[in-house]
Amino acid sequence: MSSPLAIAAVTAVLQKFLQNSVAKYGLDGILNGSVKVSAEPPDRIDNGAASPDRINLFLYQATENQGWCNNELPTRAPNGDRISNPPLALDLSYLLTAYGSADFHAEALLGYAMAVFHEMPVLTRDAIRAAIPVPPPGTLPNALTSANLADQIEQIKIVPQVMSVEELSKIWSALLTQYRPTAVYKASVVLIQTEKAVRPTLPVRARQLLVLPFQNPAIDLIQSQASDLDPIVPDQQILAGYNLVIDGGQLRGETTRVLFDGEEEIIPVDDKTSASRIIVPLPADLQPGLHSVQVTHRLAFDPNSPNDTRRGVESNVAPFVLAPQITTPPPINVPHNSTLSLGVAPAVGRTQRAALLVGSNTISIAPRPVGDPPASNLDFQIPDFAPGDYLLRVQIDGAESPLEVDGSGTFVSPKLTIT
Repeated sequence: MSSPLAIAAVTAVLQKFLQNSVAKYGLDGILNGSVKVSAEPPDRIDNGAASPDRINLFLYQATENQGWCNNELPTRAPNGDRISNPPLALDLSYLLTAYGSADFHAEALLGYAMAVFHEMPVLTRDAIRAAIPVPPPGTLPNALTSANLADQIEQIKIVPQVMSVEELSKIWSALLTQYRPTAVYKASVVLIQTEKAVRPTLPVRARQLLVLPFQNPAIDLIQSQASDLDPIVPDQQILAGYNLVIDGGQLRGETTRVLFDGEEEIIPVDDKTSASRIIVPLPADLQPGLHSVQVTHRLAFDPNSPNDTRRGVESNVAPFVLAPQITTPPPINVPHNSTLSLGVAPAVGRTQRAALLVGSNTISIAPRPVGDPPASNLDFQIPDFAPGDYLLRVQIDGAESPLEVDGSGTFVSPKLTIT
């Protein structure tokens, strides 16, 4: 890989090639004067009537190379130790500009310069070493020889770029100088790598390979079942203590696991686990609100250690809502302008948003103290409502407790009686 001096080295090599072309094609004699090759910003060049003929190479942009940007990742171990030095891969964009002291000189210089880059689409290692020679012993070292440009793993390619008149005019306007005949080229790719110490890895003692047909599990539908003996009811609210019914494809693997909110639950591979359906009890510690479920297949690479499984294939993540339940037995009576202590299951976390829905009214609970454990009883301040019976629901993080209906489909309970 190259050192940070590689950017300057690329510009120096291209300038050297252009300088050599002046003598090769005899441009001094053709144009009746000396031709200068420079690598300066255009705003620092004297382009008056008496200025000499000149070819100028200007690096106006350095961008990250997309083909190398994700190479050699990750760069650090889980504990933060550096394990690799990925290279900084850059594409260098140049303005090739010609300045003429007489009619047609600028056009002639630009044509010769473009011909040089056309005949040299790749900077070979020998050409780079010839352009930046190693100084003889006892002399002041040339700093660019330490760029190691010729030794990088990928050779540098010179590619012409298409740029509209509008884009070129914006660049020249930013340079605050007059426009001259210009061609745009890209040098790709320059690989810059530091020599920082990294933590070496131990050699591989043995390789364990497991080849299996790829069967990716997929979750299509989430339903619930009140108990093992109850039917599966579509669109039924999911409550604590229920079974979660997962329907999909290729769900059963050699070692099947179910993840709730990213936490793994070990489930038995029995008649309730098939390729199209998994029925698993809900974890007892789930709080009401929105949750996620995912099916994973663990892989045992060593047949002598079947319990030593590794991460395998995973399904999509499916959401479901765990509804709260009011556990206070009826009748629920409370005087107006008093506090109602209501039992709720599962227990509600301190940071969860809790509200009481009394008929068409909403009563929010006050924030609980920091460090307060999950609560199974919530206190609500009942305002000055008119006496009577109201349908009662509790809402936790947007999930509402269920209402019971009678034979005619009318909501009948639970109710709050305000006296």
